Amino acid sequence: MKVKIALAGNPNSGKTTMFNDLTGSTQYVGNWPGVTVEKKEGILKGQKEVIIQDLPGIYSLSPYTLEEVVARGYLINEKPDAIINIIDASNIERNLYLSTQLLELGIPVVMALNMIDVVRKNGDTIDIQKLKELLGCEIVETSALKGIGSKEVAQKAVELANAKKAAAPKHTFGTGVEDALTKIENTVKGKTGNLNERWLAIKLLEQDEKVMEELSLDGGTLKAVTDIVKECEDSLQDDGESIITNERYNYISKIMKQAVHKKNRTQKSATDKIDAIVTNRWLALPIFAVVMFLVYYISISTIGSIATDWVNDVLFGEIIPPAVGGFLDNIGTAAWLNSLILDGIIAGVGAVLGFLPQMMVLFLCLAFLEDCGYMARIAFIMDRIFRKFGLSGKSFIPILIGTGCGVPGIMATRTIENEHDRRMTIITTTFIPCSAKLPIIALIAGALFPGSSLIAPSAYFVGMAAIIVSGILLKKTRMFSGDPSPFIMELPSYHIPGLKSILIHVWDRSKAFIKKASTIILLATVLVWFLGTFNWKLQMVDTESSILATIGKVIAPIFIPMGWGNWKAAVATVTGLIAKENVVGTFGILYGFADAGENGGAFWKSLQGEFSQLSAYSFLIFNLLCAPCFAAIGAVRSEMGSAKWTLFSVGYQTLFAYAVATAVFQVGSLISGKGFHAGTAVGLLLILLLVYLLVRRPSEAKDKNIKTKSAVNAGKTV
Repeated sequence: MKVKIALAGNPNSGKTTMFNDLTGSTQYVGNWPGVTVEKKEGILKGQKEVIIQDLPGIYSLSPYTLEEVVARGYLINEKPDAIINIIDASNIERNLYLSTQLLELGIPVVMALNMIDVVRKNGDTIDIQKLKELLGCEIVETSALKGIGSKEVAQKAVELANAKKAAAPKHTFGTGVEDALTKIENTVKGKTGNLNERWLAIKLLEQDEKVMEELSLDGGTLKAVTDIVKECEDSLQDDGESIITNERYNYISKIMKQAVHKKNRTQKSATDKIDAIVTNRWLALPIFAVVMFLVYYISISTIGSIATDWVNDVLFGEIIPPAVGGFLDNIGTAAWLNSLILDGIIAGVGAVLGFLPQMMVLFLCLAFLEDCGYMARIAFIMDRIFRKFGLSGKSFIPILIGTGCGVPGIMATRTIENEHDRRMTIITTTFIPCSAKLPIIALIAGALFPGSSLIAPSAYFVGMAAIIVSGILLKKTRMFSGDPSPFIMELPSYHIPGLKSILIHVWDRSKAFIKKASTIILLATVLVWFLGTFNWKLQMVDTESSILATIGKVIAPIFIPMGWGNWKAAVATVTGLIAKENVVGTFGILYGFADAGENGGAFWKSLQGEFSQLSAYSFLIFNLLCAPCFAAIGAVRSEMGSAKWTLFSVGYQTLFAYAVATAVFQVGSLISGKGFHAGTAVGLLLILLLVYLLVRRPSEAKDKNIKTKSAVNAGKTV
């Protein structure tokens, strides 16, 4: 019989790190809420009958965001055999709020006092025996990052699960509250289904709407419960939720006084000293801009460029094509098969894989910034800016995650409880350059702007500007009006990133890219090769007479206002909807990547012949901001839960990208001395329209009483 053990705890308490340690999995560990947005499952090493489930981080069992709903729904409805409650021991007071709730569920609980090494380093002490006595559950000291105590805590959880021995919580509330809870328990006895009566009574006293809906009490019982709650609130002169919250805090304060002893600190910590600079009101943004410039400069123009040049020029230029071509000649394959392999697969997939070294360097830099704690500060810094434009720092967390891939970025919007803000974030998240867009950035920067270190970083800041501008535009409409969600999150202490964590991050993202190149991109390049090699009569012809050219010439005029109305660029943009890497793969086939020599050779020269620097930058902007790949669109459909909202999202992104790219090219042409013409007028009108939409008065919301719930959580800090 399978034993299911759930890992539950606050965000950043070390759940995913422990999950990896217990199961041997390589889930990515992040320093902000939202990295785990749904439960992950693995098998306990050495015990195939034990299933470990990593739940999203939650601050309480009163859920306000979708990720908290996922965690609570599993704990309440599916009831694991045991819970490992992972506590950040260095922030134990904040973490204990959730612990008091978990102990009320009637499920065996073992507490993992995690990051105990940090506690000892700080000179603090925790009386484990006293803590056990006060909480009434088993406690194990752990450091999941260092692999200390993880096996022991899992073994204790398995023993409790097999014995079906639930912890008996020692905490009680004040006399008036206990009386009310006892009355509610007696009233609903026999009507609770599989819910623990004590936990249910507390939820009813808190007037938890979700529980009351799920329980479906009959009219008489519901009235009796309502009367008990009202009587308690009248006697204590407060609402039920506040009463319970205050009682929990009082109990936690008692624990802290008796079991936790913190060392007196007179000097600022290293984290405080660093934050005084990097989160400074005036210095924060310039420092962030410099950091991101260096990230892209290192990835695209220096270390990453050296490795990419070797892969493109030597591996896919001088080694693989001649070797494969010689082999095919020796075995006497047909001309069409030679063309498929050399001009299709190697040219298309090779053009994409050639940028893998740059991507890996970018992943390495971003993983370092995330793991050391700096990226969490960026979310805090951006909250100041986003809030002025109707968004909150919560919207920046999916954007940070989206730098790797738009799909988990879109899923991470589950941390946003306000539905309007969540939808707006879903729509704008994919504006940020993800790993799939990096080959496009690197190709345009290398081929059309050789020696420039500004193009790659500018792509990131164009994405950020698009998010901010879209936030202002959309927030002024009735569909998205209302106050932004409150943004509350813990800022983790700075620390030297773990090598294993960084390597996992780089490997996972690189593996996903290689997997896509060997499946989706491979199939797409074969299709592009076929359409670009045969005519409608299925005769092998040159590219200009192919099926693809015929189709491309029909759609190409759509892109003329943006300066790149040639059919090859149009086709590459359309194939990019399947996967953004296909833009480069398609160029590789159509512009002859297989013939590339030193410094890009014929491939780069062909691009330079088709694009000016201005039209190339317009092409880059459009492909960065237009509708994302099919996988991301699918994620939008899943998270929006509506085909209409998905169409709106794709339509808005594409129209916005078209307007921005057109304005950049047309006005840029005027500035560069190309003269004034009808296209220039269109570009200027688009800019004036954008300015008007930015400064106009917002539409009145249909519902002026839009409210956003704010969770009362234990010690969430910014």
